[in-house]
Amino acid sequence: MSSALEKAFSLIEYLAQNPHGSSVSSLSEALGQPASGIHRSLKMLEELGYVRQLDQGKHYALTIKLSALGLSYLGGLGLNDVTQPILDKLAEQTEELIRMAIIDGEHLVWVGVSQGTKSGLKYDPSSEQGQTAHFASSASGIALLATMSDEEAISKVMKQGMTRDGQGSGAPMTIQQLLDVLGTTRKRGYSINCNSFLDGMAAMARVIYDPVTGKPFGTVSIAGPAVRLTKERMDTFEKRLERASKELSEASRASNYFKHLEV
Repeated sequence: MSSALEKAFSLIEYLAQNPHGSSVSSLSEALGQPASGIHRSLKMLEELGYVRQLDQGKHYALTIKLSALGLSYLGGLGLNDVTQPILDKLAEQTEELIRMAIIDGEHLVWVGVSQGTKSGLKYDPSSEQGQTAHFASSASGIALLATMSDEEAISKVMKQGMTRDGQGSGAPMTIQQLLDVLGTTRKRGYSINCNSFLDGMAAMARVIYDPVTGKPFGTVSIAGPAVRLTKERMDTFEKRLERASKELSEASRASNYFKHLEV
């Protein structure tokens, strides 16, 4: 991959996580690239229709073009068509936030969401859709790691990083803490965490398995404010979460995306 292409994609990825825009100086500092190079890359992306200027050129943000391409791609795969009704049903049953993530190469990416909370405290994950889940601190990441050997799980975490900016105080901070969490998760059959991904947030997650190969291809999770989503309340959701993971597994047969995973 050329250096120019790498720099352009790093800009796109950063701007995708900062939808309100960033200045050239902020981008330069965050990405460790000279401001002059950042400006050239932004101008190129602007000409291609992927970036636009805000407040008379002081900040830059992504246009809707990239989002439209992503939605078009997902629509062609039939991914949302087959999974959204299942996510919506679980959200209605639990009145909490439901998310689905799928394995994409070395990453676990959030691709589906349904908000069951109608009022009161709620967590809005809109900025995380399409982003890579953090293995060590998210319930989805822990659920997936628990299907691996200790050695493979540790390798995944070390490659991504044990910690991330903004993670909760309850996230595992050492290899031994991570292994303890994975051991408990394997015995339980699904993950539970509190104040891990974020302080004040609790979540539980199950792995979704390919109905043909039996291999994991994603996760489904329930998340909400820790004061409401207590351990006792999560216990009552266990069977519903398990049923949703099985339904998503079967529904994957109807999506073009999952068919190529069976090869």
